[in-house]
Amino acid sequence: MNKQNRRDFLKMMGFAGASSLLPSCASAARTRGRRGKKPNIIFILADDLGYGDVGCFGQKTIQTPNIDKLAAEGMRLTDHYAGSTVCAPSRCCLMTALHSGHALVRGNARLPLRPEDVTVAELLKKAGYATGIIGKWGLGEAGSTGIPNRQGFDYWFGYLNQRHAHNYYPEFLWKNEDKIPLEGNKLTKPAEGGWGVSAKQVTYSHDLFAAEALAFVENNKKGPFFLYLALTIPHANNEAGNKGMEVPDFGPYADKDWPDPQKGHAAMITRMDRDIGKLMARLKDLGIDDNTFVLFSSDNGPHREGGADPNFFKSSGPLRGYKRALYEGGIRVPTIVRWPGRIEPGSKSEHISAFWDFLPTCCELAGVKIPKGIDGISFVSTLLGRPDRQQVHEYMYWEFHEQGKKQAVRWGHWKGVRLNVAKNPNGPIELYNLKIDLGEQNNVAKKHPEIVAKIAEYMKAARTPSGHWKMPGE
Repeated sequence: MNKQNRRDFLKMMGFAGASSLLPSCASAARTRGRRGKKPNIIFILADDLGYGDVGCFGQKTIQTPNIDKLAAEGMRLTDHYAGSTVCAPSRCCLMTALHSGHALVRGNARLPLRPEDVTVAELLKKAGYATGIIGKWGLGEAGSTGIPNRQGFDYWFGYLNQRHAHNYYPEFLWKNEDKIPLEGNKLTKPAEGGWGVSAKQVTYSHDLFAAEALAFVENNKKGPFFLYLALTIPHANNEAGNKGMEVPDFGPYADKDWPDPQKGHAAMITRMDRDIGKLMARLKDLGIDDNTFVLFSSDNGPHREGGADPNFFKSSGPLRGYKRALYEGGIRVPTIVRWPGRIEPGSKSEHISAFWDFLPTCCELAGVKIPKGIDGISFVSTLLGRPDRQQVHEYMYWEFHEQGKKQAVRWGHWKGVRLNVAKNPNGPIELYNLKIDLGEQNNVAKKHPEIVAKIAEYMKAARTPSGHWKMPGE
């Protein structure tokens, strides 16, 4: 197929920006701050925040004025996807630019990153960035090769283990390789393999993360720096039953006639929003706001844990499904990018992108050579208002290894989902036309067998076998 025919085909399949088929690099002047410096980079990651949980993506009840302001001053990426539908694999995709068919971590397991795994932090550190992570890691236990300080981060504070991170009042957190006790917190005796339930609650971990983020920015204001602020809000404490939406107070929702878990869910999100506002204000106070690239997103769709009900606030927005689903509600996430003077305020893009695109985007922003063998594509051209120069993905792929194993592919405006792969690896594929059926309500597989066949080819070709995450026949 020649270039013109390929371009026409991609347009027919619904790929935005299909007039450009080759990668483009924005000029150094366009990807540098106003002082000619490499931009600071901040990635703010919420935990289990749904597509519809913030105002600028349609939320009507929960107050998120600072996140909404980010969108008003930047760009909404309406077709941006998490790496997976649960925590650890999503974060692995983010750090390594590999989708879940190629990534080392493809499920929630204690599997550490290896020395040979290349992270975005490593690349930015080599380019002169101070690198820090605050919050939740999930890609390596204490003493392993996967801890943040051995994966490119100069500074680390938070939870190593995702189950430990369920508890907002832990007895300790990690600072670099040191265990830091938290005064006043006391847990009940944990079940085998668990972390216990709060018996005494004094120090709220999220508040520590918010303060640490401000300190990191202050300490590295001369730049350039990369801050990965991996917040735990609004994840539930899964071990705390219907009291799992842990928050010091219900804030503006205390007098609402709602179940307590829903008050907690809303209060957690508004508390996070408050602290994002403080962080943005600090950037301005330090005079580095216009040279700081900020990206806000979530690691997967909304949960149904700790008493939370994603239907109460319409947390998935117009999308189908929640966390652990490969329908849009499980993997499409609310995403905002802001960079004053570079990204058009109040803009939005339907460019199809995902967590594995973050690493090459950072490389282009920092003037770093993009490594070979990754799945990601830089979307700097989209951010700078040059969609005609934006390279597009041929397709996007996800796999999930719980609930009988699942696979999903997005190909232009087509979305294919295969369930129960463990029982039937060649089972039926559901097909949805997202252009006219964003909620994935009308399975049109029987009407488009040629599209289904193409998606089946992608599902087969997209993954490499893994001894940790086997599919039938491997």
